[in-house]
Formats: sequence, C-alpha cells, structure tokens
Amino acid sequence: MDALRNDRIPNHVAVIMDGNGRWAERQGLERTDGHRAGVESVRQIVRAANDLGVGWLTLYAFSSENWSRPKHEVELLMSLPEAYFEQELPEAIEKNVRILSIGRDDRLPPGVRKSLGHAREQTAMNSGMRLVFALSYGSRGEIVDAVSRLLKDHEIGAIDPEAIDEKTFAAYLDQPEMPDVDLLIRTGGEQRVSNFLLWQIAYAEIVTTECMWPEFRRDHLEEAIATFRSRERRFGLTSAQVRGS
Repeated sequence: MDALRNDRIPNHVAVIMDGNGRWAERQGLERTDGHRAGVESVRQIVRAANDLGVGWLTLYAFSSENWSRPKHEVELLMSLPEAYFEQELPEAIEKNVRILSIGRDDRLPPGVRKSLGHAREQTAMNSGMRLVFALSYGSRGEIVDAVSRLLKDHEIGAIDPEAIDEKTFAAYLDQPEMPDVDLLIRTGGEQRVSNFLLWQIAYAEIVTTECMWPEFRRDHLEEAIATFRSRERRFGLTSAQVRGS
C-alpha cells in the first residue's frame, strides 16, 4: 500500500498490544514465549510507522495493572525493555527517532529505568517520529498525578485556578507535548481501552483486530490506517459542516 505514504496518515497512532499470552497458549507455548515473540512485532511496527510518516507512535508496553500478574511473568516483561533498547537504540538514532516514555517509572526496576533514561537521553535531539513507551502506565493514575502537580503549582502561586482550561491541564500530563491520538489500534480481538490514554483518545478513531500482537505486521498497520482514512472525523460537527456544505 505505497499509496498510503503521507496521504492522510494519522499523526498519532497508539497501540494496545494485546494477545501475547493467548497466542502462545494456542501454539502450545508458555505465556512468556508470547511476550518474547511480541518484541519482534514492536520492531516491525516501529519501522513501518516511521516509514509511513507517522508523527507519534505510543505503545502500551506495561500497564499499572500488569504489576498484579504472576511474579515470573512480570520479571520476564521487565527484562524485555532493556534488551529492546540495547538492540534497537542504534537504529533509532540513525533514523532520527526520539524515544519518550509515560507512566510511573519510579516503580520500574533500576535496570529498566537506566536503559530507558539512556534511550531518552541519546535521542533527545532527534526530530523525527516520537516513539513513546507506556511503562507502568495507567491513564487514571496519569490524570491523578497531573492534578497533584497542578495543585502544587497552585499552592506556590504559579497558577491561577480561574485560568485553568483543557490546554493548561494537558500541560501537566506525563508527556505535555503529546498530541491527541488520531488512531487507536487494539490487537487480540478485545473491545475495550483498558485505562489507556483516556484524556488523549477523546476523538480517536478506534480500530480493533482479531490478529494477536505477535502476528501483527506492517500490512495489518496499513489496513488499520486505511480504515482510519475511510472514516469521516466530525469532532462533534455534522457531516454537512465537515464537508463545508
């Protein structure tokens, strides 16, 4: 689908990478094998999104709720970011990709925090696609943290409550520069948003697919973008208003 390139490509694509465990179970493998297989999908989709001209790509890598999973599974999931950054950072630098993160990283193991911080620092001057990893992330927690930061600024007189609007509040979120999500993709056949970017997906187009994350590749991403392009985004207006008639 070369015709997709730069033709109504969504600026911000967010992905709920679901189905690793179920994919592994169907293959007669351990759930952890599914998570390992999912890393290759991350590599492929990052490259594809960058090639297609996506401005921001946010990946739901580990939710705040995932801490409740079995210990061995959490430990495996926590080992994957370190390995990913070690292997993929050179390519991110070469392709001008900037790596960012959202979430409560104080809960992450020291090794993950170190590798994540190194990736952010090494790509801080890159001006290409923003690649955001949501790690130890939950949207309700992000909003609560934003309120806490806002109240602290109010206490020291740095902000006037009467001047608070949506733009002001958004500046207190984990990644203030992040634009609203245009396209939200969920793999694995589920139909929920799972506490992901609740503020940012207010007007996102949502595409779900039965494809499990370890099998998700460029053609699936292109299909989701084609679906996005086929929809009329009205943002509360009527179709006639959008068409200018």
